[in-house]
Amino acid sequence: MKNFIFKTLFAFSAFALTLTACKKEDEGLSGTQSVIIEMDNRAGDDELVFGKNYKTANGDTVNFSLFNYYVSNFVLVKSDGSEYTVPKDECYFLVKHEDAASREIELKGIPAGDYKAVRFIIGVDSLKSIAPAGERTGVLDPTGAGAGMYWSWNAGYIFVKVEGTSPQAPINAGAGERIFQYHTGLFGGKDSPTLNNLKTVNLSTGSELIEVRSNHEASTVHTYVNILEMFTSPTNINVATNPLSHAGAFSKTVANNYADMFTLDHVHNHN
Repeated sequence: MKNFIFKTLFAFSAFALTLTACKKEDEGLSGTQSVIIEMDNRAGDDELVFGKNYKTANGDTVNFSLFNYYVSNFVLVKSDGSEYTVPKDECYFLVKHEDAASREIELKGIPAGDYKAVRFIIGVDSLKSIAPAGERTGVLDPTGAGAGMYWSWNAGYIFVKVEGTSPQAPINAGAGERIFQYHTGLFGGKDSPTLNNLKTVNLSTGSELIEVRSNHEASTVHTYVNILEMFTSPTNINVATNPLSHAGAFSKTVANNYADMFTLDHVHNHN
């Protein structure tokens, strides 16, 4: 009789533990959690440091003093191929290398699940670029956080802004220095056509998955952003020949180069 009671209590305890474990797991797979996209700005294999010299694929020496870029329109792809689109008004980010806090992008309210890829746009889409000023707040406010990153209603936002000096660059009459400037934007235009330099980035996690759980801390997606890619592949940029690029035709070359400057390094899931 005692043996029977013991076995019964043991079975009940095991069943209770199983229910508890299932309940905890179910809780983790329902609800939402944030995903952090960590932008690790690099210059080739090295950390990007303003004031330090680097070599481009063309052999030019470049020394950076500014690196800003917009990323937006984030989509997370689940392991089963279904997608979650982050609400538009919550997924415009301006990353400034000089501002370490801006390099950690928080995507809030991501439904629990396993994700195998992240997709986003370099720049600001056409609809937001021509939206009324009252709908372009925060980092999209040209008079506030987005100061210096906007041209005009028709040209829109500067997607990627890079500045620095190079001994190969000609002396700029206005600055009195050997500077380079690559301010790249253009979304296609509203009142008159322009180039469309918006670029889509697809980052696959490979064998890793972004495990979003409501009862865990936010997962971190560590991403390398290689500024030197702007100078190469598919076209090597010669700083002496093209030290300045803004809204002209050469901006297409710059945008095609930096389209692949983002690579996913690893995913860190927190328990």
